[in-house]
Amino acid sequence: MAIFTNIFFGIFLSLFVYLIGQKLFKQFKGFFLFQPLFVAMVLGIFILFILSKLLNTDISSFYQKAYKPGGDILFWFLSPATIAFAIPLYKRNDIVKKYWKDILAGLLIGTTLSLVLIIAFSKLMGLNHTSIASMLPQAATTAIALPISTAIGGNASITAMACILNAVIIYALGKYLFKIFHLGSDPIGAGLGLGTSGHTIGAAFALEIGSVEGSMAAIAVVVIGAVVDLLVPIISHIFL
Repeated sequence: MAIFTNIFFGIFLSLFVYLIGQKLFKQFKGFFLFQPLFVAMVLGIFILFILSKLLNTDISSFYQKAYKPGGDILFWFLSPATIAFAIPLYKRNDIVKKYWKDILAGLLIGTTLSLVLIIAFSKLMGLNHTSIASMLPQAATTAIALPISTAIGGNASITAMACILNAVIIYALGKYLFKIFHLGSDPIGAGLGLGTSGHTIGAAFALEIGSVEGSMAAIAVVVIGAVVDLLVPIISHIFL
C-alpha cells in the first residue's frame, strides 16, 4: 500500500506510539514499565510486526521500506539534541572548572572498566563477535553508539535497544537509587552517575533534580561519548 512507502509513515508511527507511552506514564503515575521511550519501542516493534504479517511480507524488509525513511529523519535530530546538553553545562561551568580533573579521571577510568567488563561477561556468556560488538558502544548515548556499532561489525538494532534499556532503567529507578544510596548528598557524583548510566534520559532526569546534577550529567554524556568513540574501536580490535 502507498501509505507504507510514504516517508511520513515512520514519523507518524514514532510520534503515535510515544504519545501513547506518555499518556500511560501519566495515567499510572510514573510506573517505570510505562516510561514513554520504552513503551514507544515495544509498541512500535509490535505494530510493525503485525503490519508485516497482514501484508504477508518479511518484517526486516517492511521495516527498511516503510519505517526507516521516516525514522532516519527523526534519528537525525538526536545529534543536535545531544549537543544541546552543552547549555546546562555552560550555566554551571564554575563546577566544571573547579573539579575538572576529578571528573575526567572518574569518567575515563569508569568507562574503560565498563568496556572491559562488557567483553569479559559477554565472552563468559558465549556471545558471538556481532553481539559483543553491538554491546560495547552502549556506554555512549544512542546518536554516538549506533555508528560506532556498525563500524566495528555490530548490529545497530541491538545497540539501540541496549542504550534505550539503560536509559529507561535509570529513569525508572533513579528516585529509588537516590533514596537507597543517599546520592542527594553528592550532587556532582549523582549527576555524573545519571549521565553515565542513563545517557540523555539520565541527564534529563538530573536536570529535574538540580542545576549541578544537570550540568554534571551533561558533561558525562559528552565526555563518555568521546571516550567511547576513541576506545571502542581500539578495544574491539584487540579483544574481538
